[in-house]
Amino acid sequence: MKKNYIILNKKIYHDFFIKEEIEAGIILQGWEVKSLRLNKITISNSYVSIFHNSTKVFLLNSNINPLNTICNHIKYNPIRKRELLLNKKEIFLLKNYLNCKGFTIVVIGLYWKKSWCKLKIAVVKGKKKYDKRHLLKKKEWNINKMRLIKKNIKI
Repeated sequence: MKKNYIILNKKIYHDFFIKEEIEAGIILQGWEVKSLRLNKITISNSYVSIFHNSTKVFLLNSNINPLNTICNHIKYNPIRKRELLLNKKEIFLLKNYLNCKGFTIVVIGLYWKKSWCKLKIAVVKGKKKYDKRHLLKKKEWNINKMRLIKKNIKI
């Protein structure tokens, strides 16, 4: 089933090797849900963290901009840390990856699942510059290979 993403961070696939992908729920306030419905969110630098010996997982550095039409007497924090909803096995898996050197947890995208907002997070390891060059060469070779095969079949 194709997911209809609210926002998708495509740069993750270019900058990191993805080891594990997990779907997580997110605890939002009412004004945040309304802002999500109008795509007023940025997740380009957001990441997931587990604080000291805690069983709570938080989304950090994501920015949900409040709407102009909401009331002004309440102060809104667009960069607050938001708690994620995961089961114990998933939290244990994330803790194990974070204890290994070089791994981090980033946000791939947000999407609606029925009426619930879900977050797709991934355990990733950073790519070096030579890894990125190698993948580009591989892509170009595959494109050229398909062109050659296509030409040979037509003749």
